[in-house]
Amino acid sequence: MTRFAVLVKQIPALEEMALGPDGRLMREGVSQEMSAYCRRAVGKAVELAAMTPGSAVVVFTLGPPAAEGVLREAIAWGLDRGVDIRGVLVTDPAFAGSDTLATAKSLAAAINREGPFDLILTGANSLDADTGQVPPQIAELLDLPFVGRVKALALTGRRLTVGCEQDDGWVDAEVRLPTVLSCAERLCEPAKVPPEQRAATPGRLIRVVDSTQLPRQPWGAAASLTTVGEIRRLSVRRCRERDPDAPVCAQVTNAVRLLCDRGALDGARSPEPLGLGTTSGPGPVVAVLAEPGRDALTRELCGAAARLADSLSGSTVLLAPHKLGTAAAGSWGADRMVHLHGAAVEEDIADAVAGWARAQRPWAILAPSTSSGREVAARVAAAIGAGLTGDAIELEVVDRRLVAWKPALGGLLVAAVTASSPVQMATVRAGVLPRPRPRTHLAAVESITATRRGRVTVRHRRRDDSLERLAEAETVIGIGDGVRPAELPRFSTLCELLGAEIGATRKVTDGGWMSHSSQIGITGRSISPRLYVAVGTSGKFNHMVGVRSAGTVLAVNPDRHAPVFDNADVGIVARWQDCIDQLEEELRWAIDRLPTAHGRQPEPQ
Repeated sequence: MTRFAVLVKQIPALEEMALGPDGRLMREGVSQEMSAYCRRAVGKAVELAAMTPGSAVVVFTLGPPAAEGVLREAIAWGLDRGVDIRGVLVTDPAFAGSDTLATAKSLAAAINREGPFDLILTGANSLDADTGQVPPQIAELLDLPFVGRVKALALTGRRLTVGCEQDDGWVDAEVRLPTVLSCAERLCEPAKVPPEQRAATPGRLIRVVDSTQLPRQPWGAAASLTTVGEIRRLSVRRCRERDPDAPVCAQVTNAVRLLCDRGALDGARSPEPLGLGTTSGPGPVVAVLAEPGRDALTRELCGAAARLADSLSGSTVLLAPHKLGTAAAGSWGADRMVHLHGAAVEEDIADAVAGWARAQRPWAILAPSTSSGREVAARVAAAIGAGLTGDAIELEVVDRRLVAWKPALGGLLVAAVTASSPVQMATVRAGVLPRPRPRTHLAAVESITATRRGRVTVRHRRRDDSLERLAEAETVIGIGDGVRPAELPRFSTLCELLGAEIGATRKVTDGGWMSHSSQIGITGRSISPRLYVAVGTSGKFNHMVGVRSAGTVLAVNPDRHAPVFDNADVGIVARWQDCIDQLEEELRWAIDRLPTAHGRQPEPQ
């Protein structure tokens, strides 16, 4: 008999989310739903159980009594497919205020109570918080292996063969059961059940577990090591300039004029890179976790660590599971470098980092907000009891404590998060921190040997794209399904003129002709280019939320009522095929007359 556990989360319907006068999320009257990634976890667990006679599925959720709704939906999905399935509602006022680690501890305790399980499936992350921390933290607490963002899998006996969708690539791996895995959005058919079918789910199939039925220890806010402080509302007002009744040629001319007026065609928005001194003071240590193949992101993190350390009269350490030159590490801002020898997979890297952190007690550890970085950081935080802020976009020191600003709720706000633990941790998005000028410094080097547990075996890794490509782009052209695959080369001239990178909507990446790393939106990337050009997309919320931070948005769509125009500063109501030639001509003329155009001086007349 194979036993499957599934973890699901109830979240507000993102399209209905609003903030009250106090800056907090208004939940009253807002529809609640199962997080999209969790639907795939339910779907895959039921599918596997249906193929394995005698199997059973137990679905867990942590939340208020109303969270029973997502359990009913999951159970109804399984019953409809002839699967032995039931639910566990972990609910108690004592669980209120849980951060990711406190959430992981509660769910891990409930899983232990109802277990053992052979395979635990979760969503890759929840769409309201988007940290991706809870699944690997549960794996760490249960002493289980973990594989994340699984898009393909085959279960043979006690071995799982998986294909994992990474930020900008792919990993093929094998893992022995029992294990924890998180599901990518396209893994399987999502579990969706109409309200009347959910209501018909027998209540006897749901067991309620409260804090008194779990081991005696702090729960909820009392067990949380991070605190949310100030919240900033990210209110974006677009100009919505368009004249749908004007001829296309007039619309294009006016659109380019408006882009010039807004400075959307000017040079780079990035300020002059900051200089770094040699920090290496007697104060606290700020550590950075390097990820192989991501030198640009490592350099950003080292620069941030050096600035934080400088404000504390401290020093910086670069933790590298791969070979790095001492000159390169030192020039980026590292005073010392620790080579994690023999650490090949994330759980082994995390074990080595946790051991180093226990011995050295750094003030903070910064890690990349990538698939790998999130897993390592989450495991380390669970192992050493550290508060972890996920997906930070800004870092500062206040009263000698780390304040990490992170976006939440689909990009509607950013929140200041602080940790109460001795070691403070944060994962940081690519491309959001300034990259400093290099300094002349050689990092001192030491080495520690990691223990290889051998529970996860990576068979193949490939990189399909660059994680930093969209994050660092000044201009991005977003392609929707109004553009056919064969038409993509038609945008090469426009990209060259604007110095632009190409992004895409989910429908395009679902079609398989652009990589997932190109996807912009709530289940893709959030970007902040100076100019975003939306072409062939209707502009639904799930996509446009990913460009809320763009300086200017230009939309091209033949439907004057398309929602993309409500989220754009400048609009052209036309088929892109009918206006791209003139748009290129007008842009070339305008760019050539700028004081500087992508670093070039205008040619003399």
